[in-house]
Amino acid sequence: MAGRRVECTWKRHVVEQLKQRDRVQRQAFEEIIHQYNRLLEKSDLQSVLSERLQTEKYELQNRHDVSPGAESLQQEMAQIRIRHQEELTELHKKRGELAQSVIELNNLIQQKDKEIQSNEAKMLEYQQQISQLEGESRDLRNSLADLERANQTLRDEYDALQITFSALEEKLRKTTEDNQELVQRWMAEKAQEANRLNAENEKDSRRRQAKLQKELADAAKEPLPIDPEDDIEVLSEDSGKATGETSPNRLASRTPSKRLSQPPPAGILDSISNIFGRKRSLNSHGSPESVEAPSGVCAEVRVPSTALHVFDAHDGEVNAVRFSPGSRLLATGGMDRRVKLWEVVAGHCEPKGALTGSNAGITSIEFDSAGSYLLAASNDFASRIWTVDDYRLRHTLTGHSGKVLSARFLLDNARIVSGSYDRTLKLWDLRSKVCMKTVFAGSSCNDIVCTEQCVMSGHFDKKVRFWDIRSESIVCELELLGRVTSLDLNHDRTELLTCSRDDLVKIIDLRNNAVRQTFSAQGFKCGSDFTRVTFSPDGSYVAAGSADGVLYVWNVLTGKLDKTLDKNHSSAINSVSWSPSGTYVVSVEKGSKAVLWSDL
Repeated sequence: MAGRRVECTWKRHVVEQLKQRDRVQRQAFEEIIHQYNRLLEKSDLQSVLSERLQTEKYELQNRHDVSPGAESLQQEMAQIRIRHQEELTELHKKRGELAQSVIELNNLIQQKDKEIQSNEAKMLEYQQQISQLEGESRDLRNSLADLERANQTLRDEYDALQITFSALEEKLRKTTEDNQELVQRWMAEKAQEANRLNAENEKDSRRRQAKLQKELADAAKEPLPIDPEDDIEVLSEDSGKATGETSPNRLASRTPSKRLSQPPPAGILDSISNIFGRKRSLNSHGSPESVEAPSGVCAEVRVPSTALHVFDAHDGEVNAVRFSPGSRLLATGGMDRRVKLWEVVAGHCEPKGALTGSNAGITSIEFDSAGSYLLAASNDFASRIWTVDDYRLRHTLTGHSGKVLSARFLLDNARIVSGSYDRTLKLWDLRSKVCMKTVFAGSSCNDIVCTEQCVMSGHFDKKVRFWDIRSESIVCELELLGRVTSLDLNHDRTELLTCSRDDLVKIIDLRNNAVRQTFSAQGFKCGSDFTRVTFSPDGSYVAAGSADGVLYVWNVLTGKLDKTLDKNHSSAINSVSWSPSGTYVVSVEKGSKAVLWSDL
């Protein structure tokens, strides 16, 4: 129906337009037709007049012949002829003008006919366009109807989704509240667990102390031959009970003793060595000697060549390893959320204890300069400090919004610098247990090393940044060719060792902040963004682990590859540590293994 109505409408419109055109064009030609009709009438009148003239002439001739006075009649006839001739001339003139008007009007009619034909052609074209537009209009109406239906469907779906979103938002709010409550409960339980662990450690410490005092008392009661040249140092019982610590600084008195005619029993020597935190053994002459070198002393650096001990350090990936300053203890940290302590005895690593309290994998390990405290960074956005002798958790430093990838003691051991995935560095004061400063580095911090007033950080954006702790400003930036994975300082803190994902190990001279040496080897590839490399204690060698489980050792003096050690690791090496005594090197891998190396 709508299509017929539209068709009748345009037909009526076309008829009205044709009638209007007829009226306009007819008005233009009515005057011409009227004049043409008058011209025809005059032409007929002229014919009538000519006939009348002939008739009158004939009658006059007849009259002339019949009646007298013919001359006057001829004159009258001449005048009538002249008058008729003038009228005829005037009529011919008007006829010519009318003929010219007819010609012009005929030309105008032809032009109008051409215009009519052109307009008819345009009208046909417009009719075709109208038909096409009507088809498009129908298609658009159909599309519009489809879109309206789709829009209504989408509107209904949107309303349903809005209702679902409101319900989910309310559920999220309740879940967030429940999560906060669970986190608070969990933190309280973790605190209780830490207190329980600390209490158990204190009980074990008291038990060991009581056992030690009993052994000393039993040893003191035994009748032994005395050598007057020797002295025996004994701790005051009151002092031991008051402090609960075993340290060389707790000696209460020294009593002169008599000479022993034979060396004291091994049990007494072991008990005394436990008091001083150091094991002793008898040499060939029966005199006690220390197993480890003094802290901070490097008698001779031994380039590793043999795997002395291969052992499973953790249940899963091992991320970090570090020797204590005295080279007696070895600490490893892994994805099992534990830091394990190992005692290096005669080329073997014997388990000594585990430090617990972390809620995620350990990323880095650091001892303080005295070896009394251990600092570990973790993936749970926190850093923690334990005391090494009793395995107690002392501090938990939280404040980063991303996993902490590295944490280091400053030289005063009272402050800590931590670098995180959240692109910030934080300076912590252990006395007040608060964050003193937060510095935005602009990129994820993968490793940190420290001097007295300068912190050097390696970042994901391939830059090594040098920070002034006092002003919180960047002193210098040095850009490498790959993401920085590790930093280490030599013994006199004048050279910085870097490792990056471009598979290059470089030494930077800190006196001019320029790259002094670059080490590479065929087959050496950096296994991850957190692969750690190390200097030897005297700075003469560099050790780094590769993605294929091979340990590479370069000579700094010659700049050449010195050793390539393989066949012991089954996966990429994550970290390497060289003992301060220079005797041992330990490497850990993405698997669970750790390998103790030396030249023995």
